[in-house]
Amino acid sequence: MAEVQSARYALTDLQDHHVLVWTASHPRMRFVPVKSKERQAACMLMTVRERLVSVKSQLSNAFRSYAAEFGIVGPAGRQNVAALIKRVLEDESLPEMARDLFRLQADEYAAVQARLAKIEAKLMKWHREDDVSRRIATIPGVGPIGSSMLSMKAPPPETFRSGRDFAAWLGLTPKDHSTGGRQRLGGITKAGDSILRSTLIVGATALLRHVRKGRHKPTPWLASLLERKPPKLVAVALANKFARIAWRLMISGGVYNQPVAAMPT
Repeated sequence: MAEVQSARYALTDLQDHHVLVWTASHPRMRFVPVKSKERQAACMLMTVRERLVSVKSQLSNAFRSYAAEFGIVGPAGRQNVAALIKRVLEDESLPEMARDLFRLQADEYAAVQARLAKIEAKLMKWHREDDVSRRIATIPGVGPIGSSMLSMKAPPPETFRSGRDFAAWLGLTPKDHSTGGRQRLGGITKAGDSILRSTLIVGATALLRHVRKGRHKPTPWLASLLERKPPKLVAVALANKFARIAWRLMISGGVYNQPVAAMPT
């Protein structure tokens, strides 16, 4: 019995070996290039920022939750956390133990905020010194964070045949469930780097918010899409366009020239 089991394992290993050899020799297979130490350090800068942003969100949510248990509720939004903390710490009707714990959490929140400010200062310095990141940031809705992430994390643009391939690598294209000549598209594939993809979608959502408030005039393509499709789908489509434009800027140089119709009012 043991010999049969061993033979099965050996056959499975051989099959896996053949699959790996075939995959490695496939003409369309892409290999991720090794990052330099400087580029790896830049990626580390971004991941440290992501961790601190997550911790900051956890602390603010916990503070809001504890304050609500004492009947103190503040408006939503990151910009309103500081006012809520000040309001809670100045409330003398709270028990002394609760006030001590709130002060402890407020100190922890302030410490994380200070560390995050230092990391973001380093990130902005890196962004200003990186030519690719500066050029990608000229795309409306991308911003320094998104452009830095694209410059740091994306493989060389020559790896992709087109901007469409680059957007597909980011996971910003729908899954294809078509069959029998009938086209059926699902949700986005969610391939590639999830943080990079979500950053582009958040940037697209922010731009759409400006469009809805009349602060930004949409292009005819975007205006037509907003009339026909729900906002979340439009945000993903706009993030896909961001990715295609970014690939073109990386491959050919230059900056993004806004169409006249897309200029802010």
